[in-house]
Amino acid sequence: MLKWSSFPIAVLLLVASLTSCATDTTQSQGGTGGKPAAGGGKSRLDIVKSRGELVCGVDGGIPGFSFANEKGEYSGLDVDVCKAVAAAIFGDASKVEYRNLDSTERFTALSGGEVDMLSRNTTWTLSRDTSVGLEFAPTTFYDGQGMMVRKDSGIKSLKDFQGKTVCVEAGTTTELNLTDNMKKAGVTVEPVTFQQADPAYAAYDSGRCQGMTSDRSQLVARRSTLKKPDDHILLDVTMSKEPLGPVTINNDSAWFDVVKWVTYGLIEAEELGITQANVEQMASSNDETVKRFLGTSGDLGKGLGLPNDFMVKVIKSVGNYGEIYDRNMGQQSKFKMPRGQNELWTKGGLMYSPPFR
Repeated sequence: MLKWSSFPIAVLLLVASLTSCATDTTQSQGGTGGKPAAGGGKSRLDIVKSRGELVCGVDGGIPGFSFANEKGEYSGLDVDVCKAVAAAIFGDASKVEYRNLDSTERFTALSGGEVDMLSRNTTWTLSRDTSVGLEFAPTTFYDGQGMMVRKDSGIKSLKDFQGKTVCVEAGTTTELNLTDNMKKAGVTVEPVTFQQADPAYAAYDSGRCQGMTSDRSQLVARRSTLKKPDDHILLDVTMSKEPLGPVTINNDSAWFDVVKWVTYGLIEAEELGITQANVEQMASSNDETVKRFLGTSGDLGKGLGLPNDFMVKVIKSVGNYGEIYDRNMGQQSKFKMPRGQNELWTKGGLMYSPPFR
């Protein structure tokens, strides 16, 4: 029971506590549009704008996704997502610094602020979304884990791997899935793990491992870099679900919203029939859905802390999702991978954007 003699002190403590809470709440509104930012400070969006450049974490060694040529020029589906975000913020897709990150350092680099986002064939899982503290933007490539072997190996299924070795990247869902699937098949294998993809594929190519496992799309892309690509095949097996997409740090809704809606915008643009070639013409459309999307009506961009015509700049820079896919992995690329699950929902795929309104 509170004694009357201590009542004034209690009141003072209560007032001080409420004042402190009010101060903390005010300080946490550092994000765009009054949204709370990570750590009670500025949103990453504010930091990126002030810096004048986006720092994007990529793999850098997977053709079709993120690959640097001999001139240091980056290309690929993941790279185009980085460019899209930069175009939305700065109106210039070239304002990106790419950081090559291996599978074991990518999350530390993101959480430590070394990079602003990851666009690095990263699988969305529950534990990464919670205990690791990541925020996953929309999936940009639906994939599944596969297995590559030599044509003359005699290996037809996972059961044929008894007593054999498999090369795999450490610190990935791929490593965990390999263990689960081999256990399910009743097979004992010897995983040979590597911190980075390059030495893993080099070891497989030299014959150190009888199998190489990763996302099927990555296996297709990496097979093209082996000494004799035609000597290798992918088994008819899918060992997991691998939804891949861009990633930001948790608790920064202003920044996450930008990455999320720019990614959705690439999908929405394809559904609306807006392409790199016709986007300027479409900007004069009388269709209210198109007008909102391209910023000639309403103020959707303002809510994100971006210009209202941010998607015009994105599409002029990289095109819509279908164009990005075809250029990097589809019919316009050397891989010619069918869209499959990565087709629009209106065509039987999984690509679907919420409304821009």
